[in-house]
Order: sequence, then C-alpha cells, then structure tokens
Amino acid sequence: MAGSTRLWKGLWLAAALLGLVAAALLRALSASMAAPSPVSEGTQFTVRPGTSLRGVLAELSRIGAVPHPVLVEWYLRLHGQHPHVQAGTYALSGGASARQILAQLAAGQVILAQVTIVEGWTFAQMRLALNENTALTHDCRALSDAALMKALGQDGVPAEGRFYPDTYRFGSGTSDRRIYELALQRMAERLQQEWQARAPGLPLTDATGALILASIIEKETGREDERAKVAAVFVNRLRIGMRLQSDPTVIYGLGDRYDGNLRRRDLEADGAFNSYTRAGLPPTPIALPGGAALHAALHPEAIPALYFVATGFGDGSHHFSASYAEHNDALLRFLRRTGAHPDRAVTGGLR
Repeated sequence: MAGSTRLWKGLWLAAALLGLVAAALLRALSASMAAPSPVSEGTQFTVRPGTSLRGVLAELSRIGAVPHPVLVEWYLRLHGQHPHVQAGTYALSGGASARQILAQLAAGQVILAQVTIVEGWTFAQMRLALNENTALTHDCRALSDAALMKALGQDGVPAEGRFYPDTYRFGSGTSDRRIYELALQRMAERLQQEWQARAPGLPLTDATGALILASIIEKETGREDERAKVAAVFVNRLRIGMRLQSDPTVIYGLGDRYDGNLRRRDLEADGAFNSYTRAGLPPTPIALPGGAALHAALHPEAIPALYFVATGFGDGSHHFSASYAEHNDALLRFLRRTGAHPDRAVTGGLR
C-alpha cells in the first residue's frame, strides 16, 4: 500500500513538473511571438507566390525580422493556427513582433504599386505602359491584341477603346491580366450606364457607336467646357449624313506613317478611318475615351453647330459655327493669328 502511494506521488510530481515545463515553454513561445524584432528600421519584404509559411519564416529569419522561426512554428502548431500568407511586397515596421508581422502578411496589407492609363491613349500605348511596369507579372506580354481579347472572353472584339483609362493600384507581382480585366470591366460598366441614360433622338444605333464617337471627342478636345459642343457638331453631322471630317480619325488610320504633320494628301487618301472620304463613324474607336467624353457623346449640347476650328489663342479653345461662311471666317482668323499655311490641315478644326 505504501509503495502504491509513493508511486502515485511520483506520478503526480512528474505530471506537475511536466506541467510547469509546458507552461514555461508556452510562456517562452508566447514571448517569442510578442518580442520586438531586433531590426529597428523599417524594411520591405516580398512574399513570392506559392511560398510556404515555413519558407516565409526562414526568409524573415534571414533578414533578422524573426530571430527564432522554429519557436514561431511551434507556437502556431500548439494553438492550431494556420495563417495563409498572401503574396506581395510588404513594408515591415522597425521593431515589429512576429505576431504583428504574420498578421500583416495574412491580411495581405501589401505596398500598392500603380499604373496610370491616360485618357486619349491608344490601346497600343496602354499595352506599352503595362509591359514596362516592373511591379506587374507579365502574363499577357507575348499575346497579340486578338489573342488577348480572346483570353479576356472578348473573342473577335477589337481591343481599341474597350479599356477604361484610370489609375489602377495593385500589389507587387499582380498579373497584368488582372489590370486588363479591371479596365475592360470598368469601361463596359461605364458605357452601359451612359448608354441607358442617353439623350433621346441620337443618331446612334448601339453603345459601340457611342464608344467610337466618344473616342473621337476625346482626341478632338481636352477642354471640359467644349466636349458637349464637339459632340453636338458630330451628332448634327451624323443626323444629316454629313461626313465627320475629323483629323484624329485620319491620324489613327495612318498609324506609324504619321510623322506629326497631317497633309492634304492624307485627307484625300481613302481609308477605313478617313472620315473626310467616308461618311458615318469609323469601324472602331480610335482611342480610350474617359468618362467625360462618354457622357458628352450621349449628351451633346443643344446647338446647331456643324463646324469648329481652333481659335489660335493657345488655350486649346475652338470656335463653333452653324454655317460654312461663319466657319470660313473663323478659319481665316486662325490662320492670321498663327501664321499657318492655308494648305495645311488644321488638327482640331473641321472643313
């Protein structure tokens, strides 16, 4: 009986000692999670896609941010925690604890890079900007425009004009495809909103026509106070079957052949985008229109103007005319102010 008692006392003592050891170990593990990092200055840390938690902890240990990664692993296991670390580049604060760092990585609080797509850019210019952005992963760089549109679920749809110009922010390492998807979706949504709220009686049969018209407006003027007036000129011309005679459409059609000077022979050479030789809208947009141009295309100002020409004041303004005689006078004033040769085409002015 005495031997049995001594055995039980021994077992209880061993259990108590194990409990004390376990408690001490837990306190040590918890302390390791809460201890400030010995790295006193902030630093950037990148998690590559597909990196395991152990790999992340090993890299954090290498840079000194988490001195004891094994203790951190044991703490997580004992507490049944399995944080999912998200890929991206993070700004780690100086002295941050392992717990704080893991919370930041699990929440995906990455440093955001950005790319700006400018209103009036062509799709080619947009692709160049994305291709040159070093924070993006370039999954679409090798695709042709047609292949890219197919990959985006837009097989057979011309890429020009289909992407909304804006500033897009993203985590480092994001696929360029994601930016294309966001810009495509945003343009589709904005175009549909404007189309549904369009002014009555417009000579446009569908939203694509509105997109094409908006792209021309975008290239014709950057002045907020003139977009609806420019839209009115083109809408008025479409109503009566008059050719749009827009220089930017001709320039777009010339492509790489355009050297910065638009000549009379360019206006007279027939082509799909030459709105001097062909009536109606060109076959596709000629640029990426912004929201203001989309709105103007579907809400033109109620004026009878059929012509506009640059004023020559240097502020980007135009004179709008309802008759050719008035327009011709405005054109002559422009020529006198600027000293331009009358045989040269006047970009932004209709003949």
